[in-house]
Amino acid sequence: MSPIFIFAPLGSFLSLIFALFLSKATRQYDEGTDVMRQIAQAVREGARAYLKRQYRIVALIFAIVFVILLALSLSKMLPTFVPFMFLTGGFYSALSGFIGMTQATNSSARTANAARTSLNSALRVAFASGGVMGFVVVGLSLLDLSFWFFLLNWIYRSLPLDARLLVVTQTIVAYGMGASFQALFARVGGGIFTKAADVGADLVGKVEANIPEDDPRNPATIADNVGDNVGDVAGMGADLYESYVGSIVAAMALAFAAGLGFRGVVIPLILAAAGVLSSVVGTFLVRTKEEASQRALLFAIRKGVWAAGILMAILSGVAIYYLLPGYFNFYWPVLIGLACGVLIGYSTEFFTSDNYRPTRRIASAATTGPATVILEGLSVGMLSIVPPVVVVAIAIAAAYYLPGGATNPDHGLFGVAIAAVGMLSTLSITLATDAYGPVADNAGGNAQMANLPEEVRSRTDALDAIGNTTAATGKGFAIGSAALTVLALVAAYRSQIARVFPDLDLRVANPQVILGLFIGGMMPFLFCSRTIKAVGETASKIVVEVRRQFNEIKGLMDGKARPDYAQAVHLCTVAAQKEMIVPSLLVVAVPIVVGILLGPNGVIGLLVGALITGFAVALMMANSGGAWDNAKKYIEKGALGGKGSADHKASVVGDTVGDPFKDTAGPSLNILIKLMSTVSIVFAGFILRFTIFR
Repeated sequence: MSPIFIFAPLGSFLSLIFALFLSKATRQYDEGTDVMRQIAQAVREGARAYLKRQYRIVALIFAIVFVILLALSLSKMLPTFVPFMFLTGGFYSALSGFIGMTQATNSSARTANAARTSLNSALRVAFASGGVMGFVVVGLSLLDLSFWFFLLNWIYRSLPLDARLLVVTQTIVAYGMGASFQALFARVGGGIFTKAADVGADLVGKVEANIPEDDPRNPATIADNVGDNVGDVAGMGADLYESYVGSIVAAMALAFAAGLGFRGVVIPLILAAAGVLSSVVGTFLVRTKEEASQRALLFAIRKGVWAAGILMAILSGVAIYYLLPGYFNFYWPVLIGLACGVLIGYSTEFFTSDNYRPTRRIASAATTGPATVILEGLSVGMLSIVPPVVVVAIAIAAAYYLPGGATNPDHGLFGVAIAAVGMLSTLSITLATDAYGPVADNAGGNAQMANLPEEVRSRTDALDAIGNTTAATGKGFAIGSAALTVLALVAAYRSQIARVFPDLDLRVANPQVILGLFIGGMMPFLFCSRTIKAVGETASKIVVEVRRQFNEIKGLMDGKARPDYAQAVHLCTVAAQKEMIVPSLLVVAVPIVVGILLGPNGVIGLLVGALITGFAVALMMANSGGAWDNAKKYIEKGALGGKGSADHKASVVGDTVGDPFKDTAGPSLNILIKLMSTVSIVFAGFILRFTIFR
């Protein structure tokens, strides 16, 4: 094996060591008063209890799928190691989410306590906590992919190079499938939990009882804070783990199809390692002055992201120049991917930040009631998909044609795949900007429940508001990269099928393709319907429980009695575990059923249909939800009627509609479209054997 491969595991070690450094840096800060520690401990216990229960259910489902894959492997319909790749992909996806959640629950009280000193101290604690998640996700994925790549190359060393790379790349796709499968459970289950608790707490607390957010009298506050960690941290970590893995796996598979040999297959791993180094440098640049404005806070965070992107642009050019001599044209797709991520970030910021007109228009609509808030938010969300879709479309065209796709389609498709790798190459710092938001949100809850001075809550609220924008940016980033990755995965599926099924007919006039397109276009809506319904039903149970406690616990509203926080956590946990199973299994079953009934042509139609509608719907939901949330916070800062006013209550209703949009259904869609693609690739042999279309 070429010595250049060593850069991949070195990148993983650097990432994990830096994550450990950031974790130790946050532990140097104190958790504050005894009350603050007690609140943080309650959140930690609730989050761990939820994940323990979730992992038991997911482990059982993984065991069943493992047995199925093992049977297919023994029947020679899959490479031998596919079942084991599937297991490790799911395991490390879950592990990255667990580590990130543990770090977040250990940092929220520390962030609140740091905010008693300065805004910059609080920012650095929260951002370092998010950085742990970012660097763990990248480090674990690179470590395990490197291990499997080395092991499989050694096991199949007797095969000719082309035959060896074929079986290696086909096997590694199963790693992405395992990561996506776990991520979907984490996103759906965690999303249902967090948004049901959030919606229930807001509707009864803010709107009915007219008490502040995170008021300790509200029985759903601990459940709300737990939800931030299991949904927005653990779920998001597993989500972006599979996004990162999916882009690398797709690029490796298409590098083989493009005839780029061993170096072409390895280059995605080398670029990922370069991204780690770039992100480490960028992380040190994130700092701000005291009492900074929203714009200044956002600039402080973006400064680190920009620096990482610039350094990555330099390092990737050097890597491609030396590793792919004669193929320097593949450098342009990497730059295109980096630029695409930046432009999607700017677009998301414009439509979700209260510095700009769209979010302020939503806030202004609150003067005429909740209905106009919802209508304006939907309008903003629908309009917001235009710039990212145009940017991604241009990026796909440029990434395809600049490496010579017009004369060699396989080179063009690898260009699209490597653009997705470029877009996600600085994921460590990009994910840090996303993961820090829930930490800041929890810090605000801790400050409110511990009755800290108002200036502390104002600082955490400033960080939280920026967190909403960076979270929306992170979701847009993940969704945009998903579009590029899925296109590459569809190409990889077509390349794999064409070897044994040369009669592919992908004309629009082919009924199999048309039927697949319609079913695929329907899937995101069916999935969103199930998940939003689950949030609504669970939130209703929380509303009933909070009302019951307000009415039955004497002295609760006077602050003389303690609410039963555990009951709200229990209700959310049971409901989330129950409701996550059907939507997740549906995503796995549909590609297989469509493949059997409509054949490979129908599967490609299915994947393309799901990609188009899923991309648009996910963007709309993420941006409208982020804009509703920031419109509410804009009013809470003193705009219009301010906190407690009719305007504020109308904006809270809009925010409760947006919560499941941006944190449950929307972000799950990028996993849906990638999981359907990887399932199709892994089960291609099974589908070809049993399809009724030959």
